[in-house]
Amino acid sequence: MQNTLISRRGLIAGAATLGTGFTLGAGIAGLGIAGSGRAQAAAPITLRVSSSAPPDRFGAHYLWFKPFQEELAKRVGDQIKLEYFPNGQLGREADVVNQVKGGSVDMILTGASIWATIVPEFGLLDLGFLFNSYDHCARALDTGVGAAYDAMLQERAGVTILGWGFQVGARSIYTNKEVTTLPQLKGNKLRVLPTKAFIDTFNIIGATPTPMPINEVYTALQTGVVDGFEHDPGTVLSYKWYEVSRHCLQTRHIYTPLLAYIGKRGLAKIPAALIPQFQQAAAAATAACRAEVPKVEEEAMTQLREKGLTFLEVKPDELQDLKRRMSEELYTAYLKQYPATAPLFEKIKASA
Repeated sequence: MQNTLISRRGLIAGAATLGTGFTLGAGIAGLGIAGSGRAQAAAPITLRVSSSAPPDRFGAHYLWFKPFQEELAKRVGDQIKLEYFPNGQLGREADVVNQVKGGSVDMILTGASIWATIVPEFGLLDLGFLFNSYDHCARALDTGVGAAYDAMLQERAGVTILGWGFQVGARSIYTNKEVTTLPQLKGNKLRVLPTKAFIDTFNIIGATPTPMPINEVYTALQTGVVDGFEHDPGTVLSYKWYEVSRHCLQTRHIYTPLLAYIGKRGLAKIPAALIPQFQQAAAAATAACRAEVPKVEEEAMTQLREKGLTFLEVKPDELQDLKRRMSEELYTAYLKQYPATAPLFEKIKASA
């Protein structure tokens, strides 16, 4: 997989390039800070970084943040300091994204879904069975799809994507009672992300999608507000959801990217002279995260089995029928509603 850093459209002359050739240079030029000479500032720059996940290897966010922090320190010393706030310390993700837009929080690590309320086209990445592996996801993102989303997000929110990592494994369905077939999910209330793409996906699956913030899931399972949820194995282990949900039906319906974002004001804090090192650290973190995820996913699943969680494969004929329905009922309607995503959809298909 390529070591990439996706950013604003266009390149400025002389900017350092990485991976697929995209660079933060255009974003910096657009902010009007290139050549500011602020690298001579005596005081270190501090960036506030938010994450909803625990600060461990299974929480995915830390798999990107830790190498980023280490690589940045190698390149710039203490000129840029990162203050990391895990476990949702700065608030719900829906609130923090607005703080990143406004500048009170500089960076956030999260998926693509949370930005769909601002850039609805992000919902494409959450359609069921769009990607068939993380390798497929990486090929699509690194050959134009990621750059297109970065351009949309910068234009509408002033937020730049620093890198596209991966969550710790494909998302599947976890329930407190054993489910052996897809039809048995009918009537089960499953926690999903609060986005249209997730809700539509699970309506087609036949469950009852129940949107809620991630930090409310454990209690909702414990009290019976929901019967289950869908997520990746690393998150299940990190949040200890295995204590209140004992069965997994391995649908692998979504391979979710993990993204690092920085707001316009956060980016403007960084002197132009330090931008190449900043982007190099981000690119290195992206590559490290991607390389580590398969190993961490296997480790997470092993530990979940040891803790008594059972994994069951979906019957091939049921899975094939579900994929057909997704294509007929979900993809067509989505592309019609958001025609700007049609060329991105074709790129994703071509990258399979």
